[in-house]
Amino acid sequence: MIKQTGMRILYAIQGTGNGHLCRAMDVIPCLQKLGEVDVLISGIQADIVLPFPIKYKLHGLSFIFGKSGGVDIWKTFMSSTIRKFLQEMNSIPVENYDLVINDFEPITAWACQTKDVPCIGLSHQIGAMHPNSPKPEEGDMMGKFIMKNYAPVSSAYGFHFEEYHKTVFTPVIRESIRHLTPTNAGHYTVYLPSYDDAHLLKHLSKFSDVRWDVFSKHNSKPLSYKNVNINPICSDSFVKSMASSEGVLCGAGFETPAEALFLGKKLLVVPMKNQYEQHLNAASLEHLGVPVIKNLKRKYEYDIELWLNDQKRIQVNYPNNTMTIVETIVNNHI
Repeated sequence: MIKQTGMRILYAIQGTGNGHLCRAMDVIPCLQKLGEVDVLISGIQADIVLPFPIKYKLHGLSFIFGKSGGVDIWKTFMSSTIRKFLQEMNSIPVENYDLVINDFEPITAWACQTKDVPCIGLSHQIGAMHPNSPKPEEGDMMGKFIMKNYAPVSSAYGFHFEEYHKTVFTPVIRESIRHLTPTNAGHYTVYLPSYDDAHLLKHLSKFSDVRWDVFSKHNSKPLSYKNVNINPICSDSFVKSMASSEGVLCGAGFETPAEALFLGKKLLVVPMKNQYEQHLNAASLEHLGVPVIKNLKRKYEYDIELWLNDQKRIQVNYPNNTMTIVETIVNNHI
């Protein structure tokens, strides 16, 4: 498809966590080949900085991580107000664009809804909620309601760990990850942002013969305790650690587990409490054969030990087809 002169595209991205922005690193250049792209980000808990001009930076609706394995519902509620949300929603001229593409971003989704403007969803959440995708045994009516109504769209395309439908694609793996040559230095890389450093040190130091390389949202300086190294969040350092690790222990998000699988690493995930999406992801990862534990408490120490001693790797095929996906979506909606 040839770039259409004058075609204006608004690409709206959820800024909570890092996964949406990591995917945007590859999606934005593809969109720029097809039209003039304005980027919007809403949310307040990302550590990734996009190397592209940001047209709109909004507060949005963000989930606030707690310190013991879950989302802090009260802080999440207090971080947003209805008045602020409505002000931001009314400030975005979605009607001036030929195409609005939305990665689980609520401001533009609801702006399009109120102004009767088509909004094309392209997100992992859509893939996770697809009827064909695995679901957890325990239901979560509130979580399901939030997932369905947080960022409503008129057309839906999703990403997931497997292609469960023709509109559900395998993960976008960043070029920086694709170009890596994985090695094994023997350590285990850890990213569990909903646990504070004290929790991680307490539980991980029990496995005294294991070197843990932890990346923390709660500490700005590196520190070490016994066999656990705590590092502040740094994308480059995290990627290097993961690529040279024996395995990865992380939350049941999407991008980090997908990248770990792509790199051929052992993977163990701990779904975040009060986060329905992570439990959807955990169900899909279990379907692939990835072990899942509920938390780091003593009850699951045996499961962690089993994983540490297991040499099994999950084989996945995640081709680089981002441009094809973007072209298909744009062709379907212009």
